[in-house]
Amino acid sequence: MTETVIDLIRHGEPEGGRRYRGHNIDDPLTEKGWTQMWNAVGDYSAWNHIITSPLLRCRAFAHALGERHGIDVTVEPRFKEVGFGEWEGLSHAEVKIGRIAEYQAFLRDPVNSRPQSAEPLDDFIQRVGSAYQEAVERYNGSHFLIVAHAGVMRALIAKTIQAPVSSLYRIKISNGGVTRICHTETGGMLEMLNGRLSE
Repeated sequence: MTETVIDLIRHGEPEGGRRYRGHNIDDPLTEKGWTQMWNAVGDYSAWNHIITSPLLRCRAFAHALGERHGIDVTVEPRFKEVGFGEWEGLSHAEVKIGRIAEYQAFLRDPVNSRPQSAEPLDDFIQRVGSAYQEAVERYNGSHFLIVAHAGVMRALIAKTIQAPVSSLYRIKISNGGVTRICHTETGGMLEMLNGRLSE
């Protein structure tokens, strides 16, 4: 039975603190963010390929990791974070306190109570899912890494375990956390969540 192993790592802490960046705020990693990611992967280098979001907080590390181990890197625009519309650039505190009604509605129903001008969740799931499916088919039988965002990883985890879209924000994804999904002919299996490869 052919097995395809997909590791996903969330970017480390970006400059600017905890805020909604979506896909229009392109902050680089802090020194701590770089450390979180290097600590998560350690000397691990078993990937045949690395695929990354185009955003700097993912792309810079993906290229550094690829250069360190001589692994080819592909930038996949569809793996950018979900668009948060008017919330982009706002801190979590600014949304929780200053937009409390909006925030509570979003938590209750993230599918239908999106921030103003935000990307529809179904569109986001579709673009991430199509990029992922193409990658699984292209690198069938190999082991590859996706460097991406919490939203992207939530979408792929939910797809794997067949969880409803409404449950996405109930999955905690840590900065620098590694998730592993294994695919066989019978489908995907979530094997690790918020782990480290360096242990």
